Amino acid sequence: MTKKTSLALVLTTTMLVTGLAAGCGRNASSEAVTQKIDTSVTRSAEGSAKSSSDHPAYPRVLKDEMGNEVTLPSAPTKIFAPNLEDTLVALGVAPVVQWSTGSRPKMYLQDKLKDVPSIAFAGGLPPEPEAVMAHEPDLILLHNANHMESGVYDKYKMIAPTYVFKHTDANLESSVRVVGDLLGKSAEAEKALQEYKEHVESAKKELAPHIQGKKTAIIRFNGRGMFFIKYDFFSGYVLTKELGFLPSQIVSGGGINLSLESLPDLDADYIFLINDASTGDAFEKDLTESPVWKSMEAVKNGRTFKVEGDHWLSGGLIAHMKVIDDVKGLIAK
Repeated sequence: MTKKTSLALVLTTTMLVTGLAAGCGRNASSEAVTQKIDTSVTRSAEGSAKSSSDHPAYPRVLKDEMGNEVTLPSAPTKIFAPNLEDTLVALGVAPVVQWSTGSRPKMYLQDKLKDVPSIAFAGGLPPEPEAVMAHEPDLILLHNANHMESGVYDKYKMIAPTYVFKHTDANLESSVRVVGDLLGKSAEAEKALQEYKEHVESAKKELAPHIQGKKTAIIRFNGRGMFFIKYDFFSGYVLTKELGFLPSQIVSGGGINLSLESLPDLDADYIFLINDASTGDAFEKDLTESPVWKSMEAVKNGRTFKVEGDHWLSGGLIAHMKVIDDVKGLIAK
């Protein structure tokens, strides 16, 4: 029997078993996380059916952000949501398995997820369906539309109901609410969003005297070189859209690649440096030991900061709040 034939047989068997399980109910003691779907209206196979947020009707049928129909035969309890672990943790949910680079997962979440197994996205490539299926998820959440174009969605939807977002980082507030709805955690989602907004507003007031009218840039080092972090996602979004730093024109108007030759054009009052898992040591040394770097106003004014932690390169309420706390500790002390 070939590997493809074997996988097809396993996937078919899994779907049959899933269907039977949906009809017979689930053994709660075998599930890692128990959740309820929070929705006021659920559509069944016979048509629209009214239901309370505590007791929705199943099967629930909905469309994801890419227009795919998603059928939930019962309340999902085992979630695989690579790159959305931050949102799950913010809602009080543990995934059945967590994303990893192949060497480590998101370290800033390990106080909550240290007992959750990891699955490798080595080289940026998603794991094969067999590896995902071994964890028996009953809902898969994919954080951007690239998974449609790459064919990952077509493979994963054979394992479990799969919901695809266009791009969760483009609208974090919306994606948190959607995940909350899917997992029956809408109240938790609203609470987490409110706590985040309060965290942002408090930090803005504290930091305003230090950053008003000041421009910022974030430089990332890794094994491929040195790059600017743009302002539409991750820590770049936090610094400009949330805290109120002004964007550097060179970062806003150009590409992300940085060279020593272009460094004199960097118009930033505050510069944050991120060495991605210490993979960019050589490039960081080249930059920080160069005469042009040492001559920059931000360097001479003591407004360059090396920041640690993968939360600077992650999206999510928890990551963003950790970035805010780092900035407060560095420039408001």
